[in-house]
Amino acid sequence: MFKTRSLAAAACAGGKVDLNEQAAKPAKLVRPGDLLRITVGPARRVLRVTGLGDRRGSPSAARMLYEDLTPPAPPRLRAMPVAARPMGTGRPTKRERRAIDRLRGF
Repeated sequence: MFKTRSLAAAACAGGKVDLNEQAAKPAKLVRPGDLLRITVGPARRVLRVTGLGDRRGSPSAARMLYEDLTPPAPPRLRAMPVAARPMGTGRPTKRERRAIDRLRGF
C-alpha cells in the first residue's frame, strides 16, 4: 500500500490506518486474518491479510499476501454538455428557455 516504511509509519501516526477497527501504531504486529482499513487521499481501501512474507519482496509478491475487499467506486456521473448557441442569434426566447429547462430536467 505504501512505497516506503516511513510513509506507512507516517500514515499510522496520522490516524490513516485502522487495524481491526482500532487505530494502528507503526510497530503493531499484523497477523493473517487481520482487517486493515487504509485511507489514501480521498480513497479508502479495505484489506484482509492472508499471509506474511519472510522478507521484503517485489510488489507482485506482496499482492499475494492480502485480499482486497474494497467496495467498487460508485459510477461517475457524466457532465451535461453545455448548450451552445450560434453567434449573432441573441438571447433565447421564452419558448426556447422553457425547452432548454425541460431538456435539463428543471
